[in-house]
Amino acid sequence: MKPSRLLLGLLFVVSLPQLRAEEPGTKGSLVAALQPFVDSRSLAGAVVLVADKDKVLAVETVGYSDVAGKKAMPADALFWIASQTKPITAAALMILVDEGKVKLDDPVAKYLPEFNDVWLAVEQDKDHVLLKKPTKVMTVRTLLNHTSGMPFRSALEQPTLDTLALRDTVRGYTMTPLHSEPGAKYVYSNAGINTAGRIIEVVSGMAYEDFLDKRLFGPLGMKDTTFWPTEAQVKRLVTPYKPNAGKTDLEPTTIAQLRYPLSDRTRRPMPGGGLFSTADDVAKFCRMVLNGGTVDGKRLLSQDAIKEMATRQTPAEMKESYGLGWAVGAGTFGHGGAMATNMNLDTKRGLITVFLVQHTGFPGEGGKSAAAFRKAAEERFGPKP
Repeated sequence: MKPSRLLLGLLFVVSLPQLRAEEPGTKGSLVAALQPFVDSRSLAGAVVLVADKDKVLAVETVGYSDVAGKKAMPADALFWIASQTKPITAAALMILVDEGKVKLDDPVAKYLPEFNDVWLAVEQDKDHVLLKKPTKVMTVRTLLNHTSGMPFRSALEQPTLDTLALRDTVRGYTMTPLHSEPGAKYVYSNAGINTAGRIIEVVSGMAYEDFLDKRLFGPLGMKDTTFWPTEAQVKRLVTPYKPNAGKTDLEPTTIAQLRYPLSDRTRRPMPGGGLFSTADDVAKFCRMVLNGGTVDGKRLLSQDAIKEMATRQTPAEMKESYGLGWAVGAGTFGHGGAMATNMNLDTKRGLITVFLVQHTGFPGEGGKSAAAFRKAAEERFGPKP
């Protein structure tokens, strides 16, 4: 399915009331960096946003939310942000750390006693598994930095990841052998973050999703962030795309990890990757983090909690650099999602960049679109020498 040649009229820029005045000759510069990818049919469409800790600086849209319907991308488009949920879950848990109700170096079994009974696989092939008790303790910290020893998911999370109640999902992990001693190896793991979400429930006495609503989304005004898009929100949901068989064009796809209809509230919330959101809502969360845990003069997280999250927590001998819920780089930290969404906090420049698309892959040069956006954002809004 090839879209017709895009017309200029299908490309637009949205300016929010809080944006600073556009400088002469800069209007649409973020779109200009992305337009070639849309023209080459390697990118369906995107919402991109740049902010600092105080305000949104720019939000622009390019291309389509629905290519076949020629529906231009709106600024309030809703996206599955997938693993961008992980830093949000980590932030929620750190609220309980701030309150002294959870300690990062406590054993997970202190909060979830079923984890006293986990086993480590020391030999495994198609015919047998040899198990032994792990010698290292799985801690809350290892859940958040992907060194818990747990795999990505358990065999119970079928056919989709949102099938079971969080309590039952986590019990499934205790019946799944660890792949390594806790703390010994980095393996990107939904299971670890989901287990952190279950600790939130047990310690707070609230459902995980209710805790997020009360302690994060409500105070931050994240009105469009949810595990269950309403029927009205579904109308703003962006069509997911993947490369066609020849990798020459785009074709629509679905979110294979989740059960449809997405508005069905019998689907279960997934701390490791279940949220839907908008660029504006993602920016609100990121601004709170970049601002050291405060928003509108109200503190949601301590500066110490933010520092812990944004500082490398994986051992120096590991090549992977991960904090608590965040991927950590030199002067930056951020997180992506399964459909190529991304948020990045640049502490050197004081800039937040949010890149929202819905792609399970890109034909042609589409995979370079996020870097092109970030470069344009840094050139336009970064500190001048």
